[in-house]
Amino acid sequence: MYSCTQLLQALQNGGCDQALTAVYAPDGGLEQARRRAIHVTESFLADFPENSAPAAGLFSGPGRTEIGGNHTDHQHGHVLCASVGLDLLACAAPNEINRIRIHSEGYPALEVALDDLAVKPEEANTSAALVRGVAAKIAELGYSLRGFDAYAVSNVLSGSGLSSSAAYEILIGNILNRFFCNGALNSVELAKIGQFAENVYFGKPCGLMDQMGASVGGAISIDFADPAAPVLEKADYDFSQSGHALCIVDTGSCHADLTGDYADITFEMCAVAAHFGKTVLREVPEADFRAAIPTLRKTCGDRAVLRALHFYDDDRCAVQEARALKAGDFSAFLALVNASGISSALHLQNTWSITAPKEQAIPMALAIGRELLGGTGAIRVHGGGFAGTIQAFVPNEKLNEFKTGMESLLGPGMCHVLRIRPQGGCTVVY
Repeated sequence: MYSCTQLLQALQNGGCDQALTAVYAPDGGLEQARRRAIHVTESFLADFPENSAPAAGLFSGPGRTEIGGNHTDHQHGHVLCASVGLDLLACAAPNEINRIRIHSEGYPALEVALDDLAVKPEEANTSAALVRGVAAKIAELGYSLRGFDAYAVSNVLSGSGLSSSAAYEILIGNILNRFFCNGALNSVELAKIGQFAENVYFGKPCGLMDQMGASVGGAISIDFADPAAPVLEKADYDFSQSGHALCIVDTGSCHADLTGDYADITFEMCAVAAHFGKTVLREVPEADFRAAIPTLRKTCGDRAVLRALHFYDDDRCAVQEARALKAGDFSAFLALVNASGISSALHLQNTWSITAPKEQAIPMALAIGRELLGGTGAIRVHGGGFAGTIQAFVPNEKLNEFKTGMESLLGPGMCHVLRIRPQGGCTVVY
């Protein structure tokens, strides 16, 4: 256990190198990880000089990538997701003022009083709402919380589909869990706490995939048949041995004003389910759906039917992807990723918005990316779609060519080479 000053000294003299290596070394090397940890600790001491708590630590909340199951979770289907080697890193220590004070580098500092954890409508869509919501749920579970101070830095790409909000929730949950819950909350419980904060306090009706992907670590298969009790299974596979790099490519397109596009997917899938007297497509046998396609085309429209086709195909694909990874069959996995991408483009139709038909950055990036891959690897839309990012698994020998080609099309720094991180949200050093 370190005070913050002792933590800084340990980082500077190499006393934390083993812990840093375990989490960060593959993402730029130990020296880079150490410099980042020293920076966040020095910044904490500068921002909170009055904090002399005997227990300080470094905490991490990683981003996540969706691998399989595009828009299947809200229909109670299967997904495959994974944590990545980009994260929010915070130096934190308890304080004596019963307030959570957080300074995230590049953003205004925030403060949340623990004696008032009610929902604040004016905080909707803010980081303060996420902090208050996570604290409220943990307090509701019976834990006695006190305040803490934290300084945080992030390299989770904004608008990348890597879910920076879930990373933030998992970061806060891990800090509270370590300081005030004696580590009693497990990664799945922390994910549910994060989802609660985002749904109820932040005001975003998200599923649980983002938080699970950030909290659990590695590649995980999730069955949302019962969203209140999702079934989780690790898809253990060492991606570093695959001969491929994971690339997330920012197409430079914006997610603003796409709420209607996202809502239409859920509405249309649910309309097909309603034809059978059900709430979501998971409750409708695929054979019944396929037999009713001629009628559904008239009652729900062709796009709704195509999107339902995508649900059944991609729900099955997510399960098969996890099986391929567990079997060590990366070639089969890549074929399934490509099939998922084709289904998203042709059936789900979430690669561009009908409100702006001249703006088709994702289809353009997919087209050029597929040419660069030349029949190898895999490529697909990433996340919710319509704008934002694509995902590619690129053979190592083609990585430089792929990155150069993507950035020639989209601009410097738009192709990000990542790794699947085995650790989810965690205490890095304590």
